Amino acid sequence: MTTTASALVLFAFGIALLAPALAGETERAASRTGYFVYVGTFTAAATPPEPPRPSSSKGIYVYRFLPATGQLTSLGLAAETFSPSFLAVHPNGRFLYAVVNRKNGGVKSFAIEPRSGKLTFLNEVASHGDNPCFVDTDRKGRNVLVANYTSGSVAVLPIRQDGRLAEATAVVQHTGSGADPTRQEGPHAHMMSTSLDDRFAVAADLGLDKLLVYRFDAGNGTLTPQDPPFARVKAGAGPRHFSFHPSGKFIYVVNEMASTVTAFAYDSGTFKELQTISTLPKGFKEENTGAEIEVHPNGKFLYASNRGLDSIAVFAIDPNKGTLTQVQQASTGGKSPRAFELDPTGSFLFAANQVSENLAMFRVDRTTGRLTPIGQVSVPVPAGVKFVPAE
Repeated sequence: MTTTASALVLFAFGIALLAPALAGETERAASRTGYFVYVGTFTAAATPPEPPRPSSSKGIYVYRFLPATGQLTSLGLAAETFSPSFLAVHPNGRFLYAVVNRKNGGVKSFAIEPRSGKLTFLNEVASHGDNPCFVDTDRKGRNVLVANYTSGSVAVLPIRQDGRLAEATAVVQHTGSGADPTRQEGPHAHMMSTSLDDRFAVAADLGLDKLLVYRFDAGNGTLTPQDPPFARVKAGAGPRHFSFHPSGKFIYVVNEMASTVTAFAYDSGTFKELQTISTLPKGFKEENTGAEIEVHPNGKFLYASNRGLDSIAVFAIDPNKGTLTQVQQASTGGKSPRAFELDPTGSFLFAANQVSENLAMFRVDRTTGRLTPIGQVSVPVPAGVKFVPAE
């Protein structure tokens, strides 16, 4: 083994030893200062194909959450803005990005006031498509990635040092259709995010039943099709969102139309299907769609939301195989959990019940993965949730 290789092994071993201590320190800091919890909403009609419905929302709302007591306190409207249905937070915790979910959509940037949680508008740039429904940053916070649902396109927007967004450096229009002539008549990009090493960007397209894979140049904000350029899920499944395992060896996709999760082995931009498993209990026959998915920070559990059953499905992850076993269906105590989010320590999960207009809070058992409800608050038409450590 070379000197460089030996150093890398020792570095990785040291990080592994430090990980529990770092996680503990994060939890202790959160207990002292708490989190800001930002909730994105629909202020007007939801993203097609969802039917229009009235909304009393004005934009992005913020709460302060104290993990030590489980107390969630409303701090009011953080920023007035049109249908910020999905949010992303910069890795440095100083900036927040929100889609403008409309025809000829956009992405807005905001500065986070670290003591009050209020948001200061910085700028808006075009998302280069209709009804942007997902936004994320790359792992080092150099670019924003956005998925436009109705037009089926994705784009990369560079982030300036002051948090503002620059005009797109890459725009890709997906083409094709899927098995369902109603829902999959054309491409419908539903998520775009980067691999853990920022070398690849993956886009889940509900209309194509594909995960499109791009080689990602974070420095220049460019996308180049990978070879092979996509991975497939089952015809008519409708891939919506995905989550990488912390090891980087697996990726999990929630399929909206089929109410399933597909597990893939992942290696440098390539995918191998391992398993497809239902998000529903046996015998459930009513209408349901899958929505959100997230792997627990400890890599032992996976969570996926059901709209119809109105639950969070909890799965145990086989650490060697990456396959899933369902262990719980936790009711969200509301209707249509469009999104949910685990706090950075993996101790709490907050679910946004869009139709019943409330935020459901759960404590997470980090040994079993199971969820215990701890309360609810009313939020107008919630659609996305993000935790940010507060000062």
